Amino acid sequence: MARIFDVIEYPNEMNDEIVHRFPEEGIGDFRIGSQVIVRESQTAVFFRDGNALDVFKAGRHTIATANIPMLIDWIGKAFNDRTPFPAEVYFVSKKEFANKKWGTSQPILVETPGKGLGYLFIQGFGTFSFQVKDPQQFVTQIVGATGSYRTSEIEERLKTMLVSKLTDVLGEFSQTTQSLAAKISGMNEELGAAVRAKGQADFEAIGLTLKTFYIGNLKPSTKSAQELRDAGLLDPAIYAQLQAADAMREAANNANGGAGLTAGIGAGLGIGNIMGQALQGSQQQAQPQQQASGAAAAGGMPDVMTPAEAATILRVSEEDVKAAIEAGDLKAKKLGNAYRISKSALEDFLKG
Repeated sequence: MARIFDVIEYPNEMNDEIVHRFPEEGIGDFRIGSQVIVRESQTAVFFRDGNALDVFKAGRHTIATANIPMLIDWIGKAFNDRTPFPAEVYFVSKKEFANKKWGTSQPILVETPGKGLGYLFIQGFGTFSFQVKDPQQFVTQIVGATGSYRTSEIEERLKTMLVSKLTDVLGEFSQTTQSLAAKISGMNEELGAAVRAKGQADFEAIGLTLKTFYIGNLKPSTKSAQELRDAGLLDPAIYAQLQAADAMREAANNANGGAGLTAGIGAGLGIGNIMGQALQGSQQQAQPQQQASGAAAAGGMPDVMTPAEAATILRVSEEDVKAAIEAGDLKAKKLGNAYRISKSALEDFLKG
């Protein structure tokens, strides 16, 4: 037979525990006249047969049909109101659960029509805090019959809700701000207040209240261009220009040419831009290279080129060209130990 409880209490600080069920397992046998002791930092919800019958605030409460009228339906006078009956009490913490961390596990995509690349990836992190507003609603909708419910069990859900609201706010903000990337770092307070306002209804729907939402850091992703291209959102022409600028910068810093030929040039550089850069310094190359440079200056390329001639046009090292051939990125014919590259193959390579 289950133990009969005459005093029901949970003398615990409940630091990370939102709800504690009494008893933790099974059903408790209570009596009419049993005492429920609720501390200042708690609220208690009294359940019988899955129904919430009453909510007790801080203090000492006596279980009686006077303060829980629905008990009259189950407990008659035949036993002088002293018969044990099965029930549970859920102690709910009233404290504010603060300094909970949130972050964007994946960058948030924000559309910026007519500005920059047209899209922007935003990353950020910060903290938030929440509190139980409606104990009965929270226990009924979220906790169920769990013996102990901790903050860790709901934090992921709350963070997902908050990041969703932040995504909405950033989308609205980008439509009214001339330069989102330039101003976003100085708008943490305003953005945080907007997220808090938007998220309140969703928190209250499960019996909680969103107390604070702070943005610790919010900035554009450092890999925005590549991520936009991978997502199929970046215009190919714009991406080609960005890659051309990166390749030229790398070539300027590397006397032997761009070491990342396949990753940089092969991603889609414009032929005209490469030709213009190829003309500079070509006179210092060997005779076959001079011929190739002359052809490039005339607005074209030789129909057939050696790796050295192709390297002159690309303004990289001959080893880089051979590496691209061996990787299969640049098509070439092997005659003995030598490679020959057609004009069309080099153009296809440049176009990506």
